Amino acid sequence: MNSLLRPLAFALPLLAATPAFAQTKPHNVVLFVADGLRPGMVNAQTAPTMTALAARGVRFANSHSLFPTFTTANAAALATGHYAGDHGDFSNTIFTGAPIVPPRLGPTVTPFLEYDKVLGDVDAHFNGDYLDEETILHAAREKGYSTAAIGKLGPTLIQDHLARDGKSTIVIDDSTGHAGPDDDAGVALPAEIQAQLQEKGLAATRPRANPGPNVAQQADFIRAATEVVLPWFKTRGQTFALVYWSRDPDGTQHGQTDSLEKLTPGINGPTSLAAIRNADDNLAALLAALKNLGLDGDTDVIVTSDHGFSTISKESATSWAASQSYEKIPAGQLPPGFVALDLAQALSLPLFDPDKGNAPIAPSATPSRGNGLIGADPARPDVVVAGNGGSDLIYLPQTPGAASALARRIVETLSAQDYVSGLFVSDDLGAIPGTLPLSAIALKGAAVTPTPAIVVNFRSFSTGCDDPTACGVEVADTSLRQGQGMHGSFSRADTRNIMAAAGPSFKSAFVDRAPASNADLAMTIARLLDLRLPKKGDLVGRVLTEALPNGAEPAVVSGRKASEPDARGHVTELLFQQADGALYFDAAGYPGRTLGLPGPAEK
Repeated sequence: MNSLLRPLAFALPLLAATPAFAQTKPHNVVLFVADGLRPGMVNAQTAPTMTALAARGVRFANSHSLFPTFTTANAAALATGHYAGDHGDFSNTIFTGAPIVPPRLGPTVTPFLEYDKVLGDVDAHFNGDYLDEETILHAAREKGYSTAAIGKLGPTLIQDHLARDGKSTIVIDDSTGHAGPDDDAGVALPAEIQAQLQEKGLAATRPRANPGPNVAQQADFIRAATEVVLPWFKTRGQTFALVYWSRDPDGTQHGQTDSLEKLTPGINGPTSLAAIRNADDNLAALLAALKNLGLDGDTDVIVTSDHGFSTISKESATSWAASQSYEKIPAGQLPPGFVALDLAQALSLPLFDPDKGNAPIAPSATPSRGNGLIGADPARPDVVVAGNGGSDLIYLPQTPGAASALARRIVETLSAQDYVSGLFVSDDLGAIPGTLPLSAIALKGAAVTPTPAIVVNFRSFSTGCDDPTACGVEVADTSLRQGQGMHGSFSRADTRNIMAAAGPSFKSAFVDRAPASNADLAMTIARLLDLRLPKKGDLVGRVLTEALPNGAEPAVVSGRKASEPDARGHVTELLFQQADGALYFDAAGYPGRTLGLPGPAEK
């Protein structure tokens, strides 16, 4: 791990290359996303369908979520093949620079993206396409293929977020059929699909997600997929691409209460295990439908998760926010919005809540959604904090000179906190000791949304099980409690996702040990479907040719990049791999404070 990271220059795969094998038309593709599933939790007992699929097809043993390890950031990567520096979906909550109006809330400049309405408003604000990169499903339908995205609200629509006319890609999510000024109106469905849902006895509106294993809602989604959409695709006789996004185990791991205030079993309790099985059962139903319809022999099935998962810790001995008293927050624990609270205190500036009409945040109060506007005027803040979970985004809407000086003060403040493990700063702000530039982790590119000035990674560790990535813990900026679940950090527990594939386009019984990522899956699907993708940015994944018949494994290089130490001796370090010009980020932060990044005594 001694080689140095070269300047970020991704070697681009030939997006218009000839398919890996000759055929009259491309095979169908089903992409199944088990949100928040950790590979260390997949075995014959917990997830027998996924285990069997990986065994008969390709198991990607060196898989990667993209950082920040959040749902919408990786949904955008799966949709476009680009890293966040290009597609601009930096986390579930971002700063948009102008008010967006989420359902049931007032205008905010820090919207949570997992709403159909929010995605539409953000698109409108950024010239009609906030990703500003072609999506796989859009390209597929433009080529005449049948396309559908079904499942969890937010990432489902991102797969073809411009498909809102009710005539193109079928989009079925939590908001389908819902409408009204205070609701999240779903995307219209083709008339044929609406009629067939009715014929099958499925309601015009989709049920909302339920706590615990999300069985009822996902059973509805699976029926729509297997009884309506797949048969319709077969009748049409065209090549099809289907994305199914399972909310479980993510939603259940977030909200489970198996060990409140305790780090064990954390997200490994019985409720989470039931959610993993629920996702596995969904995949089994899809595979059974493909077989019953006679489509299995001509369909490639790819399984992934958008990110890993960790148990939440809310402990800090250094945070000013943790030393204060708040209603319903255990004494001494970090409250939601602790980064915004700590920075406002350190900078001696007022703090306002962007999700409450820019109202001032009173003493002993916390930001309602973890976000904060810092400065004398909330309409023109000096600092914007987008609270997300295992990492936070900080924006500095200032002139470059003022922002650079302010960034150094913020970095100095955060580096003193025991909950921080690594800081990444915009290249525009110049080199700051103790930090790495955003370009080093593919967060500086062609994005049309505002690029964060600073990305804050939080401390993570393991509770000591045989597979540390299956029992990771992280400090998280969230309203959820200690012992519940979160993701988003640069911990290997969060960057390690599950990836597998089986079907006529893939090798059989093959373990792929080369690094692979969600961006790679998008580029591989584009190759399988023989799609030509125009691009704006150059931060893209590679085609996983080694997983295809007669494909050779790429040469893999491992490396390390480290910052100059800051005044406290803190060094932000990055461990990475490289294959065919694409970069894969294993873990990053302060050595010894990030799971997967050992300290000096551990090396």
